[in-house]
Amino acid sequence: MNQFSTSLILIGMPGAGKSTIGVLLAKALAKDFVDTDVLIQLQEEKTLQDIVDTQGYLKLRAIEEQVLLNTHYPNHVIATGGSAVYSEKAMHHLRHFGQIVFLDLPLAELSKRIKDFDTRGLARKPDQSLAELYSERRKLYQSYANITIDCLGKKPDDILAEIIYEEAEAYTEKDA
Repeated sequence: MNQFSTSLILIGMPGAGKSTIGVLLAKALAKDFVDTDVLIQLQEEKTLQDIVDTQGYLKLRAIEEQVLLNTHYPNHVIATGGSAVYSEKAMHHLRHFGQIVFLDLPLAELSKRIKDFDTRGLARKPDQSLAELYSERRKLYQSYANITIDCLGKKPDDILAEIIYEEAEAYTEKDA
């Protein structure tokens, strides 16, 4: 599989910019784009928040795992839901398609960006705060990432350039 047929899988907290950066990255690299949160909503015919409200956060995580395990997207930019990293099986499956890129932002910046924390459809324990969720997930993001991008204070074009550079470097090292 050459560099141009591999995918980039974006992981990170809600509000990190996975969907926004993903669309721009797909356009810049002439790849297809898929947002796995949208795939879940299409499959279930309801919003993520509706799933959490009616079936609970663990059910949303189970549905997400199933959707991720059924994805076969070479040559794509894949924006995952923030909770994708709770499934080791799904993350290992996604890794077969390419590099996993963690879009990293500090909690303070995420707090500024996320205005709809209670209605966003997050797969989180009831009454779990953003800080608790961040603490729990950040370690998982770091453990699965091939590439980590510090997004604080950067414009989308700068983030794109850094991802493209890091992905090319990772691909070159893999072939060396």
